[in-house]
Amino acid sequence: MDDTITLPEPAVEPGPSASPDIAPAQPPEALLAMPVQDLSRWVPATGHRSPRARRSPWLARAWVFGGALALTAYGGWQMVETVSVSGSPTALQLALVVLFCLTFSWITLAFTSALLGFAMLLRREQRPPAIPTALTTRTAILMPVYNEATARTFAGIEAMREAVETTCLGRHFDWFVLSDSTRADAWIAEERAFLDLRHRLGPEARLYYRHRPKNHHRKAGNIGDFVTHWGGRYDHMLVLDADSLMSGQAIVALAAAMEADPDAGIIQTLPLIINRNTLFARLQQFAARIYGPVIAAGLAAWSGRDGNYWGHNAIIRTRAFAESCGLPDLPGKPPFGGHILSHDFVEAALIRRAGWAVYMLHRLEGSYEESPPSLIDVAVRDRRWAQGNLQHARVIAAAGLHPATRQHFATGIAGYLASPLWLMQLVVGILLVLQTATERPDYFGGAGFSPVFPRFDPVRALQLFGLTMAVLLAPKFLGLILALLDRSVRHACGGGGRLVLSSLVEILLSALVAPVAMVIQSGSVMGILLGRDTGWNPQRRDDGSIPLRDIVSRHRWHTLLGVVAGIAAFAIATSLFLWMSPTILGLVLAIPISWASGQLGLGLALKRRRLLATPEEATPPAIAVRAGALAERNAVTAFDDADALTALHADPRLAEAHAQMLPPGRERPRGAIDPDRTLAAAKIDEAVTVAEAQAWLTPRERLALLHDRALIERLVRLT
Repeated sequence: MDDTITLPEPAVEPGPSASPDIAPAQPPEALLAMPVQDLSRWVPATGHRSPRARRSPWLARAWVFGGALALTAYGGWQMVETVSVSGSPTALQLALVVLFCLTFSWITLAFTSALLGFAMLLRREQRPPAIPTALTTRTAILMPVYNEATARTFAGIEAMREAVETTCLGRHFDWFVLSDSTRADAWIAEERAFLDLRHRLGPEARLYYRHRPKNHHRKAGNIGDFVTHWGGRYDHMLVLDADSLMSGQAIVALAAAMEADPDAGIIQTLPLIINRNTLFARLQQFAARIYGPVIAAGLAAWSGRDGNYWGHNAIIRTRAFAESCGLPDLPGKPPFGGHILSHDFVEAALIRRAGWAVYMLHRLEGSYEESPPSLIDVAVRDRRWAQGNLQHARVIAAAGLHPATRQHFATGIAGYLASPLWLMQLVVGILLVLQTATERPDYFGGAGFSPVFPRFDPVRALQLFGLTMAVLLAPKFLGLILALLDRSVRHACGGGGRLVLSSLVEILLSALVAPVAMVIQSGSVMGILLGRDTGWNPQRRDDGSIPLRDIVSRHRWHTLLGVVAGIAAFAIATSLFLWMSPTILGLVLAIPISWASGQLGLGLALKRRRLLATPEEATPPAIAVRAGALAERNAVTAFDDADALTALHADPRLAEAHAQMLPPGRERPRGAIDPDRTLAAAKIDEAVTVAEAQAWLTPRERLALLHDRALIERLVRLT
């Protein structure tokens, strides 16, 4: 007997016979195999071989890593001298030395890389790529979305498409909105926005939309699904985020750069943060614009063609990606097993392993993104990033990886281990001071007649603190110097005085935020090490503030920790309290700092005084202005505020178009009953009005209904 049951045929079959004037939402398939890669073995002969010899930036790497190692050795020696002034260091003092070396090495690497970037940016003979006048390849522009506001995302797509069309090269680009949305209202809003935009652009828009029934493997799976179904049609794909914007010139320049370099697998841009107005977001926007180029230039210089990929605003050679970037599931359960969260690093590693170049065009203008509006929003996103980067400990030893790739993984892992290491160093320092304050002097352990106290060398300690602060803040000052030397940047930021004042404001506020961020990140890392999975929550992108009760709930333990640490430090020694005062102050003020971080009014107040200003704020990019105007227009349609069932019921033509966009009917094994679909069918059969259906259906049942053509037809027939 047959073990399968054929599902009922859809009420409306896709195709010209159903509705001739509703065009397909997707182009004809062009399948492209994307095999899952084996991380345990690699045969170099199977990779891409370049006919041209490429020189490695060994001198830049020697400077960055050799300089960082030398500085760390010097700092470690100074710390040993500081703690061993009274004799041989104790076990606790040695622990402090080890923790110091680990954390200091992290900031020295950023310091030497920033020095290299500073030198590179001073060489102004380097210019961004020229804008092409012709192309011979086809590129798919991909915007993955996950429960996003359509007014903004479709405005971005429309603005970028318009900008590319003005280059007279628009025929070389197709546009895809790839939905992984799991909320029924978001899904139908996307379809309405897509149909509305395609209707306005006309039949030659080359605009497509696809919704996945299951968001398997999150964004990596979303892109992989596109590659396997339509990748064969395109030479390249340019991957965006939902908040990405790129000028038309930047998009065609990336396509031309990929055409001109047959060995390139991924070419990454440096996205600048724009459109941010809350206090915390403006801090990030200013820091990224003024300090970011120095760091990016240094990273690009020592990485060379063995660079990294940040998951968006980058162009990728489609066949190279398909052949080498099929991600395996890691053995075990999350957070260290399962699908790979920070997929972009791993994709860069695998495509580089296959012989393709990965590099960054950090001087290419016209690449933009946005940032989370508050400290809590950043912490939510950072929790996922922490899990993804720590998960790379399972990938860093994969066979065949380039040494620079392993360094990228190591840097990412160290970046998230740095916070708990800093916290441990702080705790050990407190224990040492407590030991010094309570332990009796040893009158017989020294060579002379003087008592031996377990103490620090105050002069060396002060010098070491100064060295640490100099290394930590140097990238900021180097970025500030370059901004002051650039007349256009200096003028756009309100002049030299305001630019310096803005940097001081950023440093001060970042110093207050740092202890809170350290404790939050340490908690995230500990949770991951204890086996807690983060999941994947949609990112909040608007400027709306978080309710105060949620802020108090999130930060009450941080405040309590600050109060307890302050009282304990003061009881032990006044000097300890003064030494810890920046950390104590940040923790005690965690609630007001977090509240202020998301306040639109505070950010706008600084904006009116031209503090934390950026050139893109003084003269907004044309693409951002156009996208903003289109977003305001789109908001009037209120697609994002509409109920999915109401919208489908009120517009049978929309229901028909939705049914046509669903994948063909599938067979299911006998006995494999979908409870959500079954309950949705029962409730729709019993409902008389759409209001009853709305009241009875759960979110999961709504999604099941929207995936079933027969149930959609029944919904439309309700009164």
